Amino acid sequence: MNGSEQMPPQPAKRHENIRRGIYILPNLITAGSLFAGFYSMISTLNGNYGAAALWIFISAICDGLDGKVARLTGTTSQFGVEFDSLADLVAFGVTPGLMMYAWALKPFGRLGWLAAFLFVVCGALRLARFNVQVATVESKRFVGLPIPAAASMVASTVLLFNHLGWPSSYKRLAILVLIYLLAFLMVSSVKYYSFKDPELIKRQPFGFLVLAVVLLIIVATEPAIMLFVIMSCYVVSGPVGFLFSLPRRLRLERAIHKGHGGR
Repeated sequence: MNGSEQMPPQPAKRHENIRRGIYILPNLITAGSLFAGFYSMISTLNGNYGAAALWIFISAICDGLDGKVARLTGTTSQFGVEFDSLADLVAFGVTPGLMMYAWALKPFGRLGWLAAFLFVVCGALRLARFNVQVATVESKRFVGLPIPAAASMVASTVLLFNHLGWPSSYKRLAILVLIYLLAFLMVSSVKYYSFKDPELIKRQPFGFLVLAVVLLIIVATEPAIMLFVIMSCYVVSGPVGFLFSLPRRLRLERAIHKGHGGR
């Protein structure tokens, strides 16, 4: 959910990979993600915010596929990692920032465009931190809200407001608060589930399939509402998990402190 999820190769192999060429399939999917993000900006400039939000989701789907295709086909590369990060910054940073400014934040003036810029720069910082820490952090957890999830949260909010027809006064204030919150979560140390657990693709009980089908039916019935609910649950899951694990971490820190004090 954050970049191509490719592990950077050893430094000695980087120039060798470029001389031999690049892998077409995963990078073509990344280009598709970049195209969707760019077309979302075109839709924003044309005032078609519903279409702009949908194209962000299409970009997120492509972003989730390129890394998986690269790993399954053994075509991971440093070039793919860098290309994916640049595509993510455009599709999930600049694109939703522009959409939010044009759709809801413009009436706030300087405060509005600064909020949009904050979203973009925090997304860039989030991507840079991910690329630096990718080989050292736990693969099942992301540190900070992934930028595709932040962009998808923004897109689902646009779809929800358009679906319910809520007044613009509510829209403007809610989006301003949302943008600042998402920007903070992207650069925070709050951990989020990455959905990269190998157990997810192994055999599961039959009930899981039934549950997945029911969930798909519910989403298809009210896609705007359900996409917002799903993305909201994911965004909130990080802070909730942090609060639940806080007592355990405090006890562990006290135990370590006592252990050092007794020496």
